[in-house]
Amino acid sequence: MIDLMNLGSGGALMLTSVILIGIGLFAVITRRNLIRIIIGLEVIATGVNINFIAMSLLKQGTVVDPTAHALTIISIVLDGALVGVALALTLVVYRKFGTLDTDEIRKLRW
Repeated sequence: MIDLMNLGSGGALMLTSVILIGIGLFAVITRRNLIRIIIGLEVIATGVNINFIAMSLLKQGTVVDPTAHALTIISIVLDGALVGVALALTLVVYRKFGTLDTDEIRKLRW
């Protein structure tokens, strides 16, 4: 059993990132709506960003490594661009096929 009282800030962040990545994977695997899949991918990206910060805390102890923060900020900017492109493609798919259900889109492919 995980002792939540003795994890410290790095361990608590690591646990949070694992939970977020698990929730995101569940959303991506089980959902059929394209917008819900995009939201699941964003939850995974948030978990990975928290994981960067947690690893820097576990590595350095109490001192925070600025490299992890720089990588996280770059990742947040790239995730924003990715969401913009994904939502634009989702809009095109909806206009072309009239649905966002991935099973229906696969059937209409050919």
